[in-house]
Amino acid sequence: MRSLGKYLIFIHNLFVRRETFRTYVKLTFDECIKVGYDSLFIVLIVSLFMGAVTTIQTAYNLVSPLIPDSIVSLVVRDMTILELAPTIIAIVYAGKVGSNIAGELGTMRITEQIDALEVMGINATSYLVLPKTVASVIMFPMLVILSGFTSIFAGYWTAVTTGVVTGQAYIAGIQLEFNEFGVFFALIKAVTYGYLVATISAYKGFFTSGGALEVGQSSTNAVTSSCIAILVADYILAVMFAEFLIPG
Repeated sequence: MRSLGKYLIFIHNLFVRRETFRTYVKLTFDECIKVGYDSLFIVLIVSLFMGAVTTIQTAYNLVSPLIPDSIVSLVVRDMTILELAPTIIAIVYAGKVGSNIAGELGTMRITEQIDALEVMGINATSYLVLPKTVASVIMFPMLVILSGFTSIFAGYWTAVTTGVVTGQAYIAGIQLEFNEFGVFFALIKAVTYGYLVATISAYKGFFTSGGALEVGQSSTNAVTSSCIAILVADYILAVMFAEFLIPG
């Protein structure tokens, strides 16, 4: 409970004694490049294999003549939008971006750069962490959208090239009983996960003490805590919005 209280105070400090709006715009833009653009490659690779493997495994498990081929792409679509794109990519995002944020702030702490900012009268929490948080909340939903499109396209390409499902059946399945709220739900997850990864990782890095060894430990703790928070948030959001996901 002490850690939770310290974390909540840390979040509160993001919004007090802020710098000028222009300063945050520049810092946020720079962070968007770091957390978004620099994560494109790993997101695309994971999404490609995620869609391809899901399609093959689903096709070979639905071998009953009573089940039409279009169900394969329906399953791939719903799994990708509701769970795989937001949650799996969030865990990958925590490993890449979360560890980077914790390592960066941890290094600044042990080299007394954060102390120097505070001596100059700058709210180091707001100056360093708020742009990272805003950038994460903006860019991670975009990565999730990209992941969803990439995964579904990879599923189509795999289905056609391997012959497990025809292209026409795959397209028909994608359109079958589509619930638009699923996309909105995925974006709700994405915003939540982006916020959790950024703030938890920043919290772990900001309060690092010791030397280089402790910076590594802070990065590890940041990734572990972020992954746990993502899974807990996934369950809570699923319970809250489950009734809206039933096809109308």
